[in-house]
Amino acid sequence: MPPTLADIERLARDAGDILRDGYNKEHQVTYKSEIDLVTEVDHASEKFLIEQIQTHFPGGHIVAEESGETKGSGEGLWYIDPLDGTVNYSRHIPMFCVCIAYAVSEGASLSANLRLGAVYDPLRDELFSAERGKGAFLNGKPIRASRATELSKSLLVTGFPYDTWNTKRDNFKNFEKLAKMTQGVRRLGSAALDGCYVAAGRFDGFWELTLRPWDVAAAGLIAEEAGARVTTTNGQSDYISSPQSIIAAAPGIYEQLLKELK
Repeated sequence: MPPTLADIERLARDAGDILRDGYNKEHQVTYKSEIDLVTEVDHASEKFLIEQIQTHFPGGHIVAEESGETKGSGEGLWYIDPLDGTVNYSRHIPMFCVCIAYAVSEGASLSANLRLGAVYDPLRDELFSAERGKGAFLNGKPIRASRATELSKSLLVTGFPYDTWNTKRDNFKNFEKLAKMTQGVRRLGSAALDGCYVAAGRFDGFWELTLRPWDVAAAGLIAEEAGARVTTTNGQSDYISSPQSIIAAAPGIYEQLLKELK
Protein backbone atom coordinates (compact mmCIF):
# COMPACT_ATOMS: atom_id res chain seq x y z
CA MET A 1 0.00 0.00 0.00
CA PRO A 2 1.28 3.52 -0.78
CA PRO A 3 1.65 5.94 2.13
CA THR A 4 -1.03 8.40 3.13
CA LEU A 5 -0.45 12.01 4.09
CA ALA A 6 -0.92 11.00 7.74
CA ASP A 7 1.85 8.42 7.31
CA ILE A 8 4.47 10.88 6.12
CA GLU A 9 3.37 13.47 8.66
CA ARG A 10 4.00 10.86 11.37
CA LEU A 11 7.42 10.02 9.91
CA ALA A 12 8.36 13.70 9.80
CA ARG A 13 7.31 14.28 13.40
CA ASP A 14 9.17 11.18 14.62
CA ALA A 15 12.35 12.17 12.78
CA GLY A 16 11.89 15.69 14.12
CA ASP A 17 11.98 14.26 17.64
CA ILE A 18 15.49 12.99 16.87
CA LEU A 19 16.55 16.46 15.76
CA ARG A 20 15.01 18.10 18.83
CA ASP A 21 16.60 15.63 21.23
CA GLY A 22 20.06 16.21 19.78
CA TYR A 23 19.82 19.97 19.30
CA ASN A 24 21.56 21.26 22.44
CA LYS A 25 24.29 18.62 22.46
CA GLU A 26 27.83 18.93 21.12
CA HIS A 27 27.88 17.59 17.57
CA GLN A 28 30.26 15.36 15.66
CA VAL A 29 30.83 17.41 12.52
CA THR A 30 32.43 16.11 9.34
CA TYR A 31 32.76 17.88 5.99
CA LYS A 32 31.53 16.73 2.58
CA SER A 33 33.22 19.74 0.94
CA GLU A 34 34.86 22.99 2.03
CA ILE A 35 31.70 24.34 3.69
CA ASP A 36 29.15 21.50 3.30
CA LEU A 37 28.98 19.64 6.59
CA VAL A 38 27.09 16.77 8.19
CA THR A 39 26.45 15.80 11.82
CA GLU A 40 25.74 12.53 13.59
CA VAL A 41 22.11 13.66 13.91
CA ASP A 42 21.73 13.88 10.11
CA HIS A 43 22.77 10.22 9.95
CA ALA A 44 20.54 9.16 12.85
CA SER A 45 17.48 10.86 11.37
CA GLU A 46 18.12 9.40 7.91
CA LYS A 47 18.73 5.89 9.28
CA PHE A 48 15.44 6.04 11.15
CA LEU A 49 13.48 7.23 8.11
CA ILE A 50 14.93 4.66 5.73
CA GLU A 51 14.27 1.83 8.20
CA GLN A 52 10.69 2.99 8.72
CA ILE A 53 10.02 3.29 4.98
CA GLN A 54 11.52 -0.11 4.23
CA THR A 55 9.54 -1.72 7.06
CA HIS A 56 6.13 -0.16 6.41
CA PHE A 57 6.33 0.61 2.67
CA PRO A 58 8.72 -1.99 1.24
CA GLY A 59 9.91 -1.81 -2.33
CA GLY A 60 10.11 1.96 -2.65
CA HIS A 61 13.05 3.69 -4.28
CA ILE A 62 14.65 6.16 -1.83
CA VAL A 63 16.73 9.23 -2.67
CA ALA A 64 18.31 10.56 0.52
CA GLU A 65 20.83 13.31 1.11
CA GLU A 66 23.45 11.40 3.07
CA SER A 67 23.23 7.80 1.82
CA GLY A 68 22.31 8.51 -1.78
CA GLU A 69 19.98 6.17 -3.65
CA THR A 70 18.49 2.98 -2.28
CA LYS A 71 17.08 0.95 -5.15
CA GLY A 72 13.59 -0.43 -4.79
CA SER A 73 11.45 -2.94 -6.64
CA GLY A 74 8.25 -0.90 -6.51
CA GLU A 75 7.08 2.25 -8.25
CA GLY A 76 7.09 4.60 -5.28
CA LEU A 77 9.87 7.18 -5.01
CA TRP A 78 10.85 8.88 -1.74
CA TYR A 79 12.90 12.06 -1.35
CA ILE A 80 14.41 12.50 2.12
CA ASP A 81 16.34 15.33 3.70
CA PRO A 82 16.85 14.18 7.29
CA LEU A 83 18.07 17.60 8.43
CA ASP A 84 17.71 20.63 6.17
CA GLY A 85 19.70 23.48 7.67
CA THR A 86 22.62 21.45 9.03
CA VAL A 87 24.94 24.44 9.34
CA ASN A 88 22.32 26.22 11.47
CA TYR A 89 21.79 23.07 13.52
CA SER A 90 25.51 22.51 14.15
CA ARG A 91 25.80 26.05 15.53
CA HIS A 92 22.59 25.84 17.60
CA ILE A 93 20.74 28.30 15.36
CA PRO A 94 17.04 27.32 15.58
CA MET A 95 16.19 27.24 11.87
CA PHE A 96 16.11 23.70 10.47
CA CYS A 97 13.68 20.93 9.58
CA VAL A 98 13.15 17.40 8.27
CA CYS A 99 11.71 16.92 4.77
CA ILE A 100 9.90 13.94 3.24
CA ALA A 101 8.25 13.69 -0.17
CA TYR A 102 6.61 10.78 -1.94
CA ALA A 103 6.21 10.53 -5.71
CA VAL A 104 4.90 8.02 -8.24
CA SER A 105 6.41 7.08 -11.60
CA GLU A 106 3.73 8.22 -14.00
CA GLY A 107 5.25 10.82 -16.31
CA ALA A 108 8.45 12.43 -17.51
CA SER A 109 8.13 15.45 -15.21
CA LEU A 110 9.50 14.51 -11.80
CA SER A 111 7.88 17.43 -10.01
CA ALA A 112 4.48 16.56 -11.51
CA ASN A 113 4.89 13.05 -10.08
CA LEU A 114 5.03 14.35 -6.50
CA ARG A 115 2.02 13.24 -4.46
CA LEU A 116 2.78 13.87 -0.78
CA GLY A 117 5.05 16.24 1.10
CA ALA A 118 5.83 17.03 4.72
CA VAL A 119 8.30 19.50 6.26
CA TYR A 120 8.58 19.58 10.03
CA ASP A 121 10.25 22.25 12.16
CA PRO A 122 10.55 20.53 15.55
CA LEU A 123 11.55 23.55 17.62
CA ARG A 124 8.46 25.52 16.57
CA ASP A 125 6.32 22.39 16.26
CA GLU A 126 5.27 23.49 12.78
CA LEU A 127 4.30 20.73 10.39
CA PHE A 128 3.79 21.87 6.80
CA SER A 129 2.21 19.24 4.55
CA ALA A 130 0.38 18.75 1.29
CA GLU A 131 -1.28 16.15 -0.88
CA ARG A 132 -1.52 16.67 -4.64
CA GLY A 133 -4.89 18.18 -5.49
CA LYS A 134 -6.01 18.51 -1.87
CA GLY A 135 -4.31 21.66 -0.63
CA ALA A 136 -1.54 22.58 1.78
CA PHE A 137 -1.64 22.70 5.55
CA LEU A 138 0.18 23.95 8.63
CA ASN A 139 -0.55 21.75 11.63
CA GLY A 140 -3.69 20.59 9.87
CA LYS A 141 -5.05 24.04 8.99
CA PRO A 142 -5.17 25.23 5.34
CA ILE A 143 -2.55 27.74 4.21
CA ARG A 144 -2.35 29.98 1.13
CA ALA A 145 0.37 31.92 -0.63
CA SER A 146 0.23 35.71 -0.30
CA ARG A 147 -1.83 38.05 -2.47
CA ALA A 148 1.13 40.28 -3.27
CA THR A 149 0.98 41.93 -6.67
CA GLU A 150 3.89 44.39 -6.54
CA LEU A 151 7.49 43.22 -6.46
CA SER A 152 8.54 46.51 -4.85
CA LYS A 153 6.37 45.76 -1.81
CA SER A 154 7.33 42.09 -1.57
CA LEU A 155 9.51 40.31 0.97
CA LEU A 156 11.68 37.61 -0.60
CA VAL A 157 14.00 34.86 0.60
CA THR A 158 16.89 33.07 -1.07
CA GLY A 159 19.93 30.86 -0.47
CA PHE A 160 23.43 30.36 -1.82
CA PRO A 161 25.22 27.24 -3.11
CA TYR A 162 27.90 25.33 -1.22
CA ASP A 163 30.32 25.91 -4.12
CA THR A 164 29.83 29.67 -3.96
CA TRP A 165 33.61 30.15 -3.74
CA ASN A 166 34.20 28.88 -7.27
CA THR A 167 30.99 29.11 -9.30
CA LYS A 168 29.66 31.87 -11.53
CA ARG A 169 26.14 30.94 -10.37
CA ASP A 170 26.80 32.23 -6.85
CA ASN A 171 23.50 34.21 -6.74
CA PHE A 172 25.04 37.39 -5.31
CA LYS A 173 24.14 39.61 -8.28
CA ASN A 174 20.51 38.49 -8.04
CA PHE A 175 20.55 39.06 -4.29
CA GLU A 176 21.90 42.60 -4.65
CA LYS A 177 19.52 43.54 -7.47
CA LEU A 178 16.38 42.20 -5.80
CA ALA A 179 17.32 43.57 -2.39
CA LYS A 180 17.29 47.04 -3.98
CA MET A 181 13.94 46.42 -5.72
CA THR A 182 11.88 44.97 -2.85
CA GLN A 183 11.07 45.27 0.85
CA GLY A 184 14.06 43.05 1.42
CA VAL A 185 15.62 39.63 0.85
CA ARG A 186 16.18 37.25 3.75
CA ARG A 187 18.52 34.26 3.99
CA LEU A 188 17.38 31.65 6.56
CA GLY A 189 19.67 28.73 5.71
CA SER A 190 16.94 26.17 4.98
CA ALA A 191 15.56 25.92 1.45
CA ALA A 192 12.66 23.76 2.62
CA LEU A 193 11.50 26.29 5.20
CA ASP A 194 11.94 29.05 2.61
CA GLY A 195 9.47 27.28 0.32
CA CYS A 196 7.05 26.52 3.13
CA TYR A 197 7.11 30.11 4.33
CA VAL A 198 6.05 31.16 0.83
CA ALA A 199 3.24 28.60 1.06
CA ALA A 200 2.11 30.16 4.34
CA GLY A 201 2.26 33.71 2.98
CA ARG A 202 5.13 34.74 5.27
CA PHE A 203 7.34 35.46 2.26
CA ASP A 204 6.04 36.52 -1.12
CA GLY A 205 8.71 34.72 -3.11
CA PHE A 206 11.70 32.37 -2.90
CA TRP A 207 14.38 31.55 -5.42
CA GLU A 208 17.59 29.57 -5.47
CA LEU A 209 19.91 28.61 -8.31
CA THR A 210 21.58 25.36 -7.23
CA LEU A 211 19.73 22.67 -5.29
CA ARG A 212 19.16 18.94 -4.99
CA PRO A 213 15.84 17.04 -5.20
CA TRP A 214 15.56 16.42 -1.46
CA ASP A 215 15.93 20.16 -0.79
CA VAL A 216 12.74 21.17 -2.57
CA ALA A 217 10.56 18.13 -3.37
CA ALA A 218 8.35 18.41 -0.29
CA ALA A 219 8.40 22.21 -0.01
CA GLY A 220 7.79 22.64 -3.73
CA LEU A 221 4.64 20.53 -3.60
CA ILE A 222 3.48 22.33 -0.45
CA ALA A 223 3.97 25.72 -2.11
CA GLU A 224 2.16 24.56 -5.26
CA GLU A 225 -0.79 23.28 -3.27
CA ALA A 226 -0.91 26.58 -1.35
CA GLY A 227 -1.43 28.40 -4.63
CA ALA A 228 2.11 29.62 -5.30
CA ARG A 229 3.62 29.28 -8.76
CA VAL A 230 6.61 26.96 -8.64
CA THR A 231 9.05 26.53 -11.53
CA THR A 232 12.74 26.66 -12.32
CA THR A 233 14.37 30.07 -12.66
CA ASN A 234 13.99 29.60 -16.43
CA GLY A 235 10.25 29.12 -16.10
CA GLN A 236 10.26 25.36 -16.67
CA SER A 237 7.68 23.36 -14.75
CA ASP A 238 9.99 20.53 -13.63
CA TYR A 239 11.98 21.89 -10.69
CA ILE A 240 13.17 18.43 -9.58
CA SER A 241 15.13 17.29 -12.65
CA SER A 242 18.77 18.34 -13.07
CA PRO A 243 20.05 21.03 -13.46
CA GLN A 244 17.96 22.30 -10.60
CA SER A 245 16.81 25.76 -9.65
CA ILE A 246 13.55 27.05 -8.21
CA ILE A 247 11.17 29.96 -7.98
CA ALA A 248 8.22 29.67 -5.61
CA ALA A 249 6.21 32.87 -5.60
CA ALA A 250 2.82 34.40 -5.05
CA PRO A 251 1.01 34.36 -8.42
CA GLY A 252 0.78 38.15 -8.42
CA ILE A 253 4.56 38.67 -8.46
CA TYR A 254 5.73 35.46 -10.15
CA GLU A 255 6.17 36.95 -13.64
CA GLN A 256 7.95 40.01 -12.25
CA LEU A 257 10.37 37.87 -10.26
CA LEU A 258 10.94 35.50 -13.17
CA LYS A 259 11.77 38.43 -15.45
CA GLU A 260 14.39 39.76 -13.05
CA LEU A 261 16.02 36.34 -12.61
CA LYS A 262 16.13 35.68 -16.33
